[in-house]
Amino acid sequence: MTEHGTDLTADFAAREGAAFVVGGSGGLGAAICRELAVRGSDVALTYRGNEDAAQALAGDIGEWGRRAWAVGIDLTNHAQVKASVDAIAEAAGGIHTLVYAAGPHVPQKHLSTVDPGDVREQLDVDAAGFFAVAQSALPFLREAEGNLVAVTTAATRRFPVRDGLSSIPKAAVEAAVRGFAAEEGRFGVRANTVGPGMLTDGMAQRLMATGDLDERALDAARENIPMRRFGVAADIAEAVCFLASDRARFITGQHLDVDGGFTV
Repeated sequence: MTEHGTDLTADFAAREGAAFVVGGSGGLGAAICRELAVRGSDVALTYRGNEDAAQALAGDIGEWGRRAWAVGIDLTNHAQVKASVDAIAEAAGGIHTLVYAAGPHVPQKHLSTVDPGDVREQLDVDAAGFFAVAQSALPFLREAEGNLVAVTTAATRRFPVRDGLSSIPKAAVEAAVRGFAAEEGRFGVRANTVGPGMLTDGMAQRLMATGDLDERALDAARENIPMRRFGVAADIAEAVCFLASDRARFITGQHLDVDGGFTV
């Protein structure tokens, strides 16, 4: 694979260790795992409940000539998170990149109808879960002078009505990433975030399946996007791999929305 004469397969081929992708069994996470492998990285991916999908993806990556591991993790069990990160670092010979692509589907509700307990639960799973895995990976990222990329949402820049249960914890993740960028740069570690907009093989598909959005609502959503279309998971994977590569070696503490102009 080349881009403007650049051999993208060399992006990670010289890196020691593996990329650790949290939420790699999901549609978006799987696209990121595949792109990292294609670009020369060994990959460890985590799953919460979909072990079959995770193992199948790990098998595919192995067939492409890269090492792969599938690890079950409950992000609310911080001791388990640390043990899993340590185990992968030992097996892979280090961790050069941490990608946080976890994001449980949450119902679309107006904030006035949301129970505070539901907000706390999402913060525990998403924001605190991210912090636990990022902090656990820091010693290995420092050793590799590696980087962290968290997939959040474009909704932290332009709030879609009824999206609070998703965007509130993602805003906390973004704040933590900026903190890591400010504090860990002296060790050669970079930290950035990517904000997906509406994706045909991601959010839009899930919202339609649950009945949260119908065709009329989707048409209205397209009207709010200057490009008048939704993206795909591969668009997000491209942005993540760019930020994780040495082509972005002087970029840290930044947020890149991949949203067709939704946040303009």
